[in-house]
Amino acid sequence: MRVGVPKEIKDHEDRVGLVPSSVRELVAHGHEVLVETNAGRGVGVSDDIYTAAGARIVSTADEVFATADMIVKVKEPQAVERKKLREGQILFTYLHLAPDPEQTKDLMASGATCIAYETVTAANGSLPLLAPMSEVAGRMAPQVGAHSLENAQGGMGVLLGGVPGVLPAEVVILGGGVAGTNAAQVAIGLGADVTVIDRSLDVLRRLVATFGSRIKTAHSNADNIAKLVTRSDLVISTVLVPGAAAPKLITRELIAGMKKGSVLVDVAIDQGGASETSKATTHSNPTYVVDGVVHYCVANMPGGVARTSAFALNNATLPFTLALADKGWKKALADDAHLANGLNVHAGRITYKAVADALGYDYMETVRALAA
Repeated sequence: MRVGVPKEIKDHEDRVGLVPSSVRELVAHGHEVLVETNAGRGVGVSDDIYTAAGARIVSTADEVFATADMIVKVKEPQAVERKKLREGQILFTYLHLAPDPEQTKDLMASGATCIAYETVTAANGSLPLLAPMSEVAGRMAPQVGAHSLENAQGGMGVLLGGVPGVLPAEVVILGGGVAGTNAAQVAIGLGADVTVIDRSLDVLRRLVATFGSRIKTAHSNADNIAKLVTRSDLVISTVLVPGAAAPKLITRELIAGMKKGSVLVDVAIDQGGASETSKATTHSNPTYVVDGVVHYCVANMPGGVARTSAFALNNATLPFTLALADKGWKKALADDAHLANGLNVHAGRITYKAVADALGYDYMETVRALAA
């Protein structure tokens, strides 16, 4: 199979779909890998390094999209990229379609087979291709939150860990999954007063077993969310419903009731965000203010630490990329029900129920796509 890696073009998105070690593995399996020139610059990988790994460097994204059987990316294809996709081509990347009707419409029109990292599952029900970036975004969230709390950024001027004689910031984390756990780890390490809210008692027990008395926990209900959010200095939202739009747990009224200069970091923004006031921002212009609350809603947070993120992502995606290249998408999905859960769009139809429900499309079961 001919596998194509275009340079990412989303704002300050410096990650790359395949790192050299992944290219080497694909080539060893007999595949051809096309990499757009300078695709790896943001992770410190030159064209020469890709060439040494066995890739062929091409000068434009047009050539990558026109000749590759499978496109491997990091972020969802931008509008100009979606026009380059064609019928029968495989797209393997993050998609986050539920809050993005325009992308969904374009992918359906392309006729491509689109497999989303974020809905591929594991035997234990986890999301193995989302987890590495959830780890990165979770660990970044207290860092960017601490920065946003500074006066120069519009924050209230609170140091996350305080100092002797001055209380630390109160940090509330919505969701105790992978991102939430990693956010808690860093926030605790910085000395903050940390509370995690989750609806699963098993998750809360795990957090207490991990962090002991250094963490507080609360069951997720409207009363607890309202009480804790409005008294916090920093709120980090990590809530996730796989493939679906994030639930709006923070209302506009709650935002209005928060402290002036407090901060919301909405890690859930890729799926639409967990606050009614959240809207996607970029690394170039990461924050805005609503009712005195600083909102950080960068939709590709891990792109800010591109080298760490790209290598971490490839560690997880490579086995699936190899399966798709070795077997073709139909056999790879038929052989692996967990990879099959990644199929979101095929031949103009929506094949992931949460996306179909969110956007009002008819749903075609994956088994029907495989049988077609």
